Amino acid sequence: MAQITFKQNPVTLLGNEVNVGDQAPDFKVVDQALQQVTLSQFDGKKKLLNVVPSLDTGVCDQQTRQFNEQANDEDGYVLTLSLDLPFAQKRWCASNGLDNVITLSDYQSHSFGKAYGVLMDELQLLARSVFVLDENNKVVYKEIVSEGTDFPNFEAALDAYRKLS
Repeated sequence: MAQITFKQNPVTLLGNEVNVGDQAPDFKVVDQALQQVTLSQFDGKKKLLNVVPSLDTGVCDQQTRQFNEQANDEDGYVLTLSLDLPFAQKRWCASNGLDNVITLSDYQSHSFGKAYGVLMDELQLLARSVFVLDENNKVVYKEIVSEGTDFPNFEAALDAYRKLS
């Protein structure tokens, strides 16, 4: 399993590694209304999975804003996943005037983190990462940021997302 750093300290990623070309695994998370959500609910359109440790940090805030601003014109979904409680995600969206951001919380069972291999064992947070899935949920792009406080490669992720029809 991959190992990354967070604030220069090594962390171990738990779960199953997902690679480009793989069929993306389904997951069970909850939305801001505490309703269960699965990947299959977004079938038929491309998806950019924006994975952050916590929306209440500067890097995660900027990452989420940038992906939503630059990909919102596309015919697909930008899904932001974190272990933040749904109430915190809802508060973050409201306080930032972002009513079209889809936030999903993996706090209950870490289903997403384990299925995608991005659950940081030592911190029990999701590792900063980006997955781009086509309309059939095939993984066409993956980045797990090697230092958890750095930004992902926005251009590469957005390019992969935009190339999908």
